[in-house]
Amino acid sequence: MEKIKGLRTACLVNPRAANSRWMRRKLLRAYLQRRLPGDIYDGLGDVRTTIEKAALAARTADVVVAMGGDGTVADTLQGIFDAGRQGEVLFGVIPFGSGNAFRKAFDIPLNPLRAIDHLAEGTARPIDLMEVEGRVAAFASIGATALVTGEKLKGRVQGFWGHVLAGRRLFTTPLDEKTIELFEGRDAAGPFERKAVASKFFDCLVAKTSYFGYNWRIAPRAVVDDGYLDVTLFEMGPVKYSFAFPLIYFGLYRRRLRHFKAKRVVITGRSLPVQFNGEVLGDRDRVEVRVLPKTIRMVVPPTRRAGRYFRDRSSPAGGPR
Repeated sequence: MEKIKGLRTACLVNPRAANSRWMRRKLLRAYLQRRLPGDIYDGLGDVRTTIEKAALAARTADVVVAMGGDGTVADTLQGIFDAGRQGEVLFGVIPFGSGNAFRKAFDIPLNPLRAIDHLAEGTARPIDLMEVEGRVAAFASIGATALVTGEKLKGRVQGFWGHVLAGRRLFTTPLDEKTIELFEGRDAAGPFERKAVASKFFDCLVAKTSYFGYNWRIAPRAVVDDGYLDVTLFEMGPVKYSFAFPLIYFGLYRRRLRHFKAKRVVITGRSLPVQFNGEVLGDRDRVEVRVLPKTIRMVVPPTRRAGRYFRDRSSPAGGPR
């Protein structure tokens, strides 16, 4: 497995993440430059700027690092793909935002200093990602949680409390009938080439990683390198969803839900709210998601826990730490 030591690093920092703590933490910047020598891109601004800077960084660096929340992760990945360098560069993450679900699937510490240390000592392992309507992502939702995310982004209060305040939109989520087409997959009945499912789901979660938002364990059975999307249907109303939320949050409710593995999913309905990695795509009548198998090499910590969501669950370093 490829080591990161000695490779040139480019780090994209979202200065708005974590309430702009980056601007105040000069020691953190110095530590980052000492442990991971290379270029630092901050002052990224909007989504388009982040993607463009990530594409620029990917053309010259060996390792491209996203330092921010799940939105920064998605935008950095998009830039790497736009540059056509996903097969060449390594990808790393330093959590520094309000929503850091992506890092949880790889046992990356929430503390940025510890995350930098783990990144510097880490090894690269190939992982799957997915494409949602032309955008690269690790997880997406269609329905209630996308509606709440969109409401939060329009409000003045961001972060965790912004999501809490926006939660009222759960009770306005339409429960119209949708059609889910799944290709080259399997479910409780066994493998299939194509399956069409009718549903009035409240929320549909499509994931490659197990966590979503503020460490919600949305996909306990997701495996980051198995070549399949993990699809779960929440077929209930908002009241039941609210009462069941503690079980939903910790991943204990999944056995009661319809669940599928598939390589491609097409969902059709009327004005379906869509979000991926905490970013809103808007309302669509048709949403297509496909897996991108082992499409990029992710730098993961040298710990056994970092391998728990891989098909090969052995430690990246070859032993426990």
